[in-house]
Amino acid sequence: MARLLFGLGVAAVIFTIYAVADCAFFDRSRIRGLRRGWWIVVILIVPIIGGLLWFIIGRGRANRVGPSRGGAIAPDDDADFLRRLRTDAEQDERIRRLEQELAELDDAQSTR
Repeated sequence: MARLLFGLGVAAVIFTIYAVADCAFFDRSRIRGLRRGWWIVVILIVPIIGGLLWFIIGRGRANRVGPSRGGAIAPDDDADFLRRLRTDAEQDERIRRLEQELAELDDAQSTR
């Protein structure tokens, strides 16, 4: 029984340390509920419950940015991307013509 209690105590300490470290290094803009310092105080004063509350409530999800919020949009809806494709195609065509002209000049000089 003593070994079980000792093991549970060690697990509680490890969980608390992990929760405090996670809270301390977590992105400030994603923390919900309380400020970072208060979350650390809650985790330390009420070790297991505070850590659980941190992981359930305080740790916000990553912001999923969509096109309505100014985030990434599909390439076929992005005018800048489509414009770059057109510019790239024009540059490729220009390079192909220049290479062809150089090849014709080389042929003309080699026949002389």
